[in-house]
Amino acid sequence: MAGLIKREDIDEVRQRTDIKEVVDGYVTLKGAGLGTFKGLCPFHDERSPSFTVRPQVGRYHCFGCGEDGDAISFVQKMDHSSFHEAVEKLAARIGYELRYEDGGTGPSREEVGKRQRLLDAHKIADEFFRAQLLTAGAAEGRNFLHGRGFDRTAAEQFGVGYAPQGWDSLLKHLRGRGFTDAELKLTGMFSAGGPGNQQRIYDRFRGRLIWPIRDIAGDTIGFGARKLYEDDQGPKYLNTPETVLYKKSQVLYGIDLAKRNIAKNRQLVVVEGYTDVMACHLAGVSTAVATCGTAFGTDHIKIARRLLSDDGTGGEVIFTFDGDAAGQKAALRAFEEDQRFVAQTYVAVEPSGADPCDLRQLKGDEAVRDLIGTRRPLFEFAIRASLKRHNLDTVEGRVAALREAAPVVAQIRDSGIRPAYVRELAGWLGTPIEEVSRAVGLAAKRAASGETGTAGTAGSAGTAGAPGVGHGTQPGQAGQPTAAPPSAAPIAFMRPDPRDPIAAMERQALEVVIQNPAVLGGETALGGGAVPNIGAWERFEASHFVTPAYAAVHTAIRAAGLAHVGDPVAWVEGIRREVPEPLQGLVSELAVVPLPASTPEALQRYCRDILARLFELQITRIKADKMGQLQRLDATAQPEEFQRLNRELMELEMQRRALRMEG
Repeated sequence: MAGLIKREDIDEVRQRTDIKEVVDGYVTLKGAGLGTFKGLCPFHDERSPSFTVRPQVGRYHCFGCGEDGDAISFVQKMDHSSFHEAVEKLAARIGYELRYEDGGTGPSREEVGKRQRLLDAHKIADEFFRAQLLTAGAAEGRNFLHGRGFDRTAAEQFGVGYAPQGWDSLLKHLRGRGFTDAELKLTGMFSAGGPGNQQRIYDRFRGRLIWPIRDIAGDTIGFGARKLYEDDQGPKYLNTPETVLYKKSQVLYGIDLAKRNIAKNRQLVVVEGYTDVMACHLAGVSTAVATCGTAFGTDHIKIARRLLSDDGTGGEVIFTFDGDAAGQKAALRAFEEDQRFVAQTYVAVEPSGADPCDLRQLKGDEAVRDLIGTRRPLFEFAIRASLKRHNLDTVEGRVAALREAAPVVAQIRDSGIRPAYVRELAGWLGTPIEEVSRAVGLAAKRAASGETGTAGTAGSAGTAGAPGVGHGTQPGQAGQPTAAPPSAAPIAFMRPDPRDPIAAMERQALEVVIQNPAVLGGETALGGGAVPNIGAWERFEASHFVTPAYAAVHTAIRAAGLAHVGDPVAWVEGIRREVPEPLQGLVSELAVVPLPASTPEALQRYCRDILARLFELQITRIKADKMGQLQRLDATAQPEEFQRLNRELMELEMQRRALRMEG
């Protein structure tokens, strides 16, 4: 049995891995201050980006749900893999050769995680299908592509392949590459037949054109197959069934090719099929994706919103549908999900009913681009569709149409556009504007009353992260509510009140020290002037933190010491190991929260100022204690003690003034 990965190698992988590059494969990140990046959290649905990454310390933290970790834990959670598998994946990414305890060389083939084995099988099958497209037996497949306007270059760009006729071509190929039948049954690429325990597996895809379906990271996780021959009794399109890898409600064909342009252009185009995605990309609409045998639903929206950075600052989602009744029905289903987006949603329907692939064949690339360019707001499409269901020549029909259309208008988020559509609807119905306006207002009130009790649940107890800390509003924003800690959380570690000036000061000091430990690494002018110079580390060690959660972090920093002060990743990891487990999320939070500085020079000034304020706070606290002692002292009976306390108070005052001058 293979040994465990050596601890020093795990630390090396963690240190060498650029966490931003890893996260960028799943989430669109934007700069949010010096050395800090933000995006929509991949672990919960949110409208405003609170997922924060700080590459310098190698950590991420979500201020919405409390999820936190490093590159290893991120890969674990996103890929549903083990710690072992995540480390091996990241090591392979940076070309680092891992060493194992007890002379092991890593997991054997049989011990490789199930998910990785499935990915390996799909990768080999993908290569097999692509190679088969060039054989004589695939002539019908090549003819199909040519007839749809796709040449060999296009087929290679999208990885299109061919599944040979016969029952076991792929089966033999994968068996020859070392895969067992038990493993192959889990891939979804094979069917089983025969009586009872004597069932044998055979190729699921036979005599069909094949499209690889890849996840957002570019790994092949399934296939879509198009019928080519008349004697094929199967459906026109046959996809991989649900497997460990392939969940159709979470898959978007073409997302691996489109993700960067979706993020760059703040646009997502949803089409209906594989050839439509190909046609759009080849025509210059490089933000197109398609669902795989299911409607565009909630899980797809989560993926889309993360890529769009759907935070209310722009972005658009464009649905293309056939002009027939089925296409209209699909558009209305999409409208039902519209409110999950902050981005504007549109629909693009070609008057003739042609889909993007047909349109490109008939009229060329420009026609495809024009189709997307002439998109209409999805709510307009939904309003007009609702009106078509009623006879507007009768009073009863107009009343019924208004009742159906008013809630649609009420859902329009843009308060500047909504009145304009009230007027449009009045014109379409031939009904007074005042009557339509009342109906829309009533629909809005009904919708609002139906939502009562749903607000404010995002920060409720039980979300991921450290119990009692790391949840609710982003820290440091006075006057905003914070989430209550779970009842099981230790009371000593309840989230500090950001409006408490002492707690705020202590938090700022910890942010500075955790993110910029170099400020503690030697003698400093913070001691100031004629007062004996005291090292910043010694001052920080001697500081007294009164907020329980911050005091525990302060203790952990002291325990970690300055051994890793020159390695920010190891520094933060060392502190996390020293704090009680419920506070590990808080350490990550402190490590990634953006500091208010836009240049390295400004950052250094800010760090020095915060530490100076912390040290001044400590001096003020000590002075107050000594003043109390002095007031309780009988100067006549204890003159030496009285003089000593006065000297110490004068020295403390000199230190305080020096710190202020330095600040």
